[in-house]
Amino acid sequence: MTWLLHLIRRQSACHRGVLGPAAISRRIVPVVLVRRLTLNYHSSSPYAGPRARPKPPWAAMASCQRDTSSKREVQEARPSSSVLLLSATNEVLLLHRVKTSTSFASAYVFPGGNLDAFHDGQIPAPGSPGRHRDGPAYRLGAIRETFEETGILLATKDGALVNLATEQRDEARAKIHNNHVRFGDFLASIGAVADTANLIPFTRWITPTTIPKRFTTQMYMYMLPISTKSVPSEMLIPTPDGGVEHTAAQFAPPQSFLDRAASNSIILFPPQVYLLTLLARFVTGPTTDLEAGPVHYTGQRKKLVSFLRRSVTAETDKGKRHATAGVPWAEKVMSPRVILVREKDKRVVMALDKPGPEVEVEVEAGAGVRGGDWERVVLVKFGREGPSDVEVRMREEVLAEEKGWKRGEGAKM
Repeated sequence: MTWLLHLIRRQSACHRGVLGPAAISRRIVPVVLVRRLTLNYHSSSPYAGPRARPKPPWAAMASCQRDTSSKREVQEARPSSSVLLLSATNEVLLLHRVKTSTSFASAYVFPGGNLDAFHDGQIPAPGSPGRHRDGPAYRLGAIRETFEETGILLATKDGALVNLATEQRDEARAKIHNNHVRFGDFLASIGAVADTANLIPFTRWITPTTIPKRFTTQMYMYMLPISTKSVPSEMLIPTPDGGVEHTAAQFAPPQSFLDRAASNSIILFPPQVYLLTLLARFVTGPTTDLEAGPVHYTGQRKKLVSFLRRSVTAETDKGKRHATAGVPWAEKVMSPRVILVREKDKRVVMALDKPGPEVEVEVEAGAGVRGGDWERVVLVKFGREGPSDVEVRMREEVLAEEKGWKRGEGAKM
């Protein structure tokens, strides 16, 4: 194995960043790298050569392997926004993307999409200070995309959310989507203002450099008003966009989506699983006690907001000593990276502490501490149909479990 470890040390900067010298010395080597270096492929493998079927975009994430033969340049991450929208009964909204989508095909995602200067105003340029930070364009884009994709308009008039007739709403969605009218002009025509002030920043995600199509996505949370009515306003009932990008729009408790993903009945990508896992700790969905409902939902929201406003975000002693513990949830930046492949079930373990190369450059230039979540990791299997068996766990538990598994397997040999 000495020659193999020597070759691994000479792999791309991506591999060195993922494993690190200490990991290599401990023989924590992703299985996909071993297979690649020993040329031990099956014909159906995505690494099998010219005759293999095209790799899905997430295959590169699983192996953290760049195509150095083509000397492909790392693509600029496109600015986008997304919203974790809580209903009046603390359910979260997810959209089911169409199978033909060029990103997150067939997956369940939060409402959101790319920023558009035509609608959202000036977008921070690559390398500028605001490129990877919360800002006006990101906020307006989040509200616009939510309206286009779901019909829910997060805009106020006379201190309350706007209520439009169904025909007027659907006509506006189509015109805005097709750039026939600016989103801001539409709001002005109905005397409304985008409710950007009530968007709560809740992490940013930057696609790893191993993925060809990259995004820098600002996540927000928005809480729809708690109502004593059993039936919400029609404007607050999500509707898909006619199959343009989504086939369904559904409010459900966070744990409900997680349970469906755990049984592999729906596809959720790591960012969605991570955020839903955090939400599920505080919001559980509707209660059968209608009279106590508002108090019940308000109490859950207070605990959630308190969690998001913590000055120290980590919960374990070791996590609290890490620099990312002092980065608030509103400013956390996560660019998932592979740190190992588990021997037990071959799931990839992805760390979330690094902010990605673009933000690391800012940090080196004196922008202060920026990063994600050191103490949690995401476990996932990547296949041709997308991610499966996705789970969020504490890093130290996973590493200790892996160490124990290897020790046990070694004792059997």
